[in-house]
Amino acid sequence: MLAGWLLLSLPFGHEGTVAAIDNFFIAVSAVSTTGLVTVDPGSNYSFFGELIILLLIQVGGVGYMTIGSFAVMATAHKLSPLREKMTRAAFALPKDLKPGHFILTVVIFTLVCEAIGALALYFIFSSAGQEDAIWSAIFHAVSAFCTAGFSLNPNSFEAYSGNVGLNVVISVLSLLGAMGFLVIHDVWRNFTSAAFHLGFTTKVILRITGAFLFIGTLVLFVADPGISALQPTERLLAAFFQTMTATTTVGFNTVPIGALSMSVLMVLFVLMPVGASPSGTGGGLKTTTFAALLAIMRSTLKQRSRVRFFKRSIAASRLQAAGASAVYFIVLLAVAVFLLGLTDPQFTFDRVVFEVISALGTVGLSMGISGDLSSLGKLIIIVLMTAGRVGILTFGIAIAMHDETRAEEEDNELLI
Repeated sequence: MLAGWLLLSLPFGHEGTVAAIDNFFIAVSAVSTTGLVTVDPGSNYSFFGELIILLLIQVGGVGYMTIGSFAVMATAHKLSPLREKMTRAAFALPKDLKPGHFILTVVIFTLVCEAIGALALYFIFSSAGQEDAIWSAIFHAVSAFCTAGFSLNPNSFEAYSGNVGLNVVISVLSLLGAMGFLVIHDVWRNFTSAAFHLGFTTKVILRITGAFLFIGTLVLFVADPGISALQPTERLLAAFFQTMTATTTVGFNTVPIGALSMSVLMVLFVLMPVGASPSGTGGGLKTTTFAALLAIMRSTLKQRSRVRFFKRSIAASRLQAAGASAVYFIVLLAVAVFLLGLTDPQFTFDRVVFEVISALGTVGLSMGISGDLSSLGKLIIIVLMTAGRVGILTFGIAIAMHDETRAEEEDNELLI
């Protein structure tokens, strides 16, 4: 993030004058694959600046662990025991999957998806008469797969709301990146083997993602007046695309977010915090965390002694992590909204809450307040984007206070 800030601050990195805080904001937003911007990247940065943003998106989306491990493999041809252990922990790899093989698969899969996506987008942009179609296709393909949501267009993809090809290509790239490399690996392994049996995590991710996409599309299709006024095909595309962009945390939009109705915003308030899936390029609490919380609720209501989901018992450590992540997300949300209320009181409550959720979930959707935030307000959003990228729970662990001593643990009498 700091390296990106310095490079974007170079005289030939931008066109005209861009404030230091805005360069820092863009760098953090790119590495965190959020997509919130305080200035328009397409008109404020030179080709060099846009290239730096693209590289930051790629590093942030695929992950520094992946790129670092791939570089080590390219030179030393094998991973050290410590790096293997770190890679296995970072991606939550199963025991039967070798980290080195997985890293190589991730890099190849990423490059193939982005190349095919860029080729498809080139034909779409060139047929639409868009300038610099080649560069725009490459930039948006990487941005979509890494669920970054950065666009060189001032209004994202609002001009392409009725373009079926663009909606499909961006949606496929975003879903492939957001569902996670473990899911893709599991599905591919099953297609290339005699027996077809998806893992438990894969089933949970696919079902929850599918449910969110269906329910969200249905609600937006019916409930939003602006979307309802569109032609049937464009109406369905807009409803699906905005649901997809919130669920995958990619952050593109084909309709003005600030014009959405309050009921639709409430749906996005639910979809954005949950976000994408583990070992993917998206952010948020993750679909598996949502599944664990849902399992706790159902098991409590049914008065079960064990917490189960899809007839499987979930380990206590996973439940603790899910609960801690959700609570910490709410705490950060409350604190950030409070602080932004002090630094930027000119904005309405719903716009501030939307911005904070979008930053924490690294979604990138905005109701149009990012560029008008004060310097302190931008710094608050920068901290939230950083927390969302490294992981809510990881961020909490990093700043947590010391654990209790033995003497403190023994002082455990709670008077009721």
